[in-house]
Amino acid sequence: MRLKSLSWRFAVPCAALSLMVLTGCAPSVSIAAAQDSNNPACAPMMVSLPDTLAGAKRRTTTSQATAAWGDPSLVVLRCGVAVPGPTTTKCVGVNGVDWIIKEGEQNWTMTTYGRNPAAEVTIDPNKIPSSSVLAGLSNAAEKLPKERACVGPSDVENLPTAKAG
Repeated sequence: MRLKSLSWRFAVPCAALSLMVLTGCAPSVSIAAAQDSNNPACAPMMVSLPDTLAGAKRRTTTSQATAAWGDPSLVVLRCGVAVPGPTTTKCVGVNGVDWIIKEGEQNWTMTTYGRNPAAEVTIDPNKIPSSSVLAGLSNAAEKLPKERACVGPSDVENLPTAKAG
């Protein structure tokens, strides 16, 4: 009888340890760091990122100022990408953060606009909805310093005109 209770005392911790080792060995997502990934302004955003995004769980990554959700990765984020200048590319505001959206055949790239440093998100819109992703990331992206905002045609029409003379 004593042997039975000893085996349970040994087996339960070993099983728990084995489970921790196996789940800890899930491969990290390999993502190339952005050029300005070491910018200290990325840190507040990175620590504010959600653990789950549009139903996909966050995974570990191999580079600084990067994040990924889903297995395989449905969403990839990099902070410290080149800050976009003025553009005519589609720009949408989500929860106080402006995003430039470039629609590709396979993937969409969405980059914060008017924030320095900028963050870039890549998704496959056929596998995860862009609206859910941007809504889930905007609270964290709002931590990036804001310098300007997107303008639309109505904003341009209302600009004061220079008087000739």
